[in-house]
Amino acid sequence: MEKIMDIIESIAHEKGLSVEKVTEAIKKAFVNTAKRLLGEDLEFEAELDEKSKKMAIYQKVQVVEDEDERAQTEPQRYIKLSEAKEIDPDVEVGDELRYPVELEKLGRTAAMRLHNEIEYHIQRLIEEQLFEKYKQRVGTIISGTVTRVDEDENTYVEIDEVKGVLPRRYRIKGESFKVGDVLKAILRRVVIDKVYGIYLELSRTTPKFLEELLKLEVPEIKDGLVTIEKVARIPGERAKVAVSSHSPKIDPVGACVGVKGVRINAVSKELKGENIDCIEYSPVPEIFVARSLSPAIITSVKIEGDKAIVTLPPDQKSKAIGKNGINIRLASMLTGYEIELVEKGSAIEQKQEESQEPKITLADLFKD
Repeated sequence: MEKIMDIIESIAHEKGLSVEKVTEAIKKAFVNTAKRLLGEDLEFEAELDEKSKKMAIYQKVQVVEDEDERAQTEPQRYIKLSEAKEIDPDVEVGDELRYPVELEKLGRTAAMRLHNEIEYHIQRLIEEQLFEKYKQRVGTIISGTVTRVDEDENTYVEIDEVKGVLPRRYRIKGESFKVGDVLKAILRRVVIDKVYGIYLELSRTTPKFLEELLKLEVPEIKDGLVTIEKVARIPGERAKVAVSSHSPKIDPVGACVGVKGVRINAVSKELKGENIDCIEYSPVPEIFVARSLSPAIITSVKIEGDKAIVTLPPDQKSKAIGKNGINIRLASMLTGYEIELVEKGSAIEQKQEESQEPKITLADLFKD
């Protein structure tokens, strides 16, 4: 085929692909076309002559011993040594002879099939490149325009050169989108489907989404002065974020909240009014557990394996638990401990006072 090199360079430039990869893709297209037209069990090879800019197709035939029955039963794949030597005197058993194949002489069907094969392999090449590009962005925020919401309430988004989908289960409860809305979400994974091609699966419910939104709103986090240590969310309702500072001059909680709450409110608005508590992280488990139960005032904390036994005044218990138990659930998710609340002055608390096990008191918390 003439001037195939010009076609390769044109495709590479238009699609933003490397010439080498496009060349290999088109070689595969030529070989597959020859197989489909002449026989799937035959062996072919495509060879590009860069000087003439032509693509040549060859059928490969293996040289076997004269006694080998395959030369009789499969003459299109095997040739006897004696017959092969008539073509090339230096040939030996195991070598391959190549016969040129001219696809142009196979008619319009061959041209159409070759065209389809080239389109298929170039599309796969584009998808592979997009897959690698977006795989690097998994865990970051992606923005796009809503194009459709299906009957199952899955939301479809146009994101540059690819499609995105926000499944209903990864959408914040109670929120909805309409065509034309600009949607922000975390890129959860990149999918290549045989039917739908490449698409991005999005999520707005993962704790990572809250973390990335804070990075956008808080310069101190972006600059590495404040670190997000832990995040726990019940999407659309409430979240807790533990942060730490690398400078004694910076209050990590104040930096995240912003003047009059402007920074944290911007994040909350994106999350459909999700209430976000920022607390200062501590590497001391007892202190971290006590802070995680804010706004409740804690008297003491004792760690026993995976359990944190928290003593607190009776009037603080409801605050520690929170509405429908949401505060204690988030505290447990954030710290990784099963939290048990004990009212100060109760029989259980008195029994613990007699124990020799160490515990952190309220006075200890102010030492941190």
